[in-house]
Amino acid sequence: MEKRSIAAHKEFNLKSFFFQWEWMLVLMLIIINIVNASLSPYYLNFRSLIDATMTFLDKAFIVLPMAFVIILGDIDISVASTVALSSVVMAVSYNNLGLPMELAVIICLVVGTICGLINGLLITKFKELSAVIVTLSTMIIYRGIAYIILEDQASGKFPSWFSFFGWGYVGGIPFILIAFAVFAVIFSMLLHKTTFGRRVYAIGSNITASRFSGVQVDKIKVIIFTMTGFMSAVTALFLTSRMGSTRPNVATGYELDVIAMVVLGGVSTTGGKGRIIGTILSIFVIGLLRYGLGLKNVPAQALLVIIGLLLIFAVMIPNIKINTAKVRKLHKTEA
Repeated sequence: MEKRSIAAHKEFNLKSFFFQWEWMLVLMLIIINIVNASLSPYYLNFRSLIDATMTFLDKAFIVLPMAFVIILGDIDISVASTVALSSVVMAVSYNNLGLPMELAVIICLVVGTICGLINGLLITKFKELSAVIVTLSTMIIYRGIAYIILEDQASGKFPSWFSFFGWGYVGGIPFILIAFAVFAVIFSMLLHKTTFGRRVYAIGSNITASRFSGVQVDKIKVIIFTMTGFMSAVTALFLTSRMGSTRPNVATGYELDVIAMVVLGGVSTTGGKGRIIGTILSIFVIGLLRYGLGLKNVPAQALLVIIGLLLIFAVMIPNIKINTAKVRKLHKTEA
């Protein structure tokens, strides 16, 4: 009887392991690579695939903290505007104010961090305002300030070394890929291996119980939104470097891409569930999908439809699993 119980337990653990959402994302990656390779003979080229990461990894830096935000049960739709404002202030600091580029880069990071801090403070101090309302407001404000500063003009002519962020290599590997890997490890360790990460999950699962348990909910929220602002500024650095100039309308639509990647990565929009590995896989699912279809000049509108269908699939499957589990439990109870 005991052996049978142990065998059943092992079988359950094996099923639980292989039925995780991340394996579905791995399957999507395999299918995408097969389809792209059949569409274009130029796709399965290691050098080209590595270089392709330069075109989509800039927004991936925001995906990492956004996973924390959504696990909390909140959302931040001001990230793209934070990218624009940080980029514009950096460009103006260098080109108009004559500051050294190194200092302008620091100012860029500071601006993004302050934007995130403002979001966090507004959300925690005015609890009657949801994160959606606050970040929708700051999305408009930050983008508006960028337009006030630069109007509808472009600003560039950065020093040659600045292009290294977007186009540089270290040992044949794009610098942006290395930087993303470092941040991915840091955020993964923070979420899955620390007390801070456990508290993030607890808040997302039950914010009231977390408060009564002594968790400093407001402090954690402020830290996470500030972190999101900082990573938006990091995205601004890489994006501006890659483009070689900036305008107030840069990164338009990034907030939707970032949220889509997080949700596709298996992070629950109701909070309390999700892992960094899923969001990392979803970044490459969407990024390589765009790159491969771009080789065949597939219209952007068709790509949006495909991503939309993937999101519906990502949200639908967990709900089906939950409902199936409930039905089975009900049948067992009746039996």
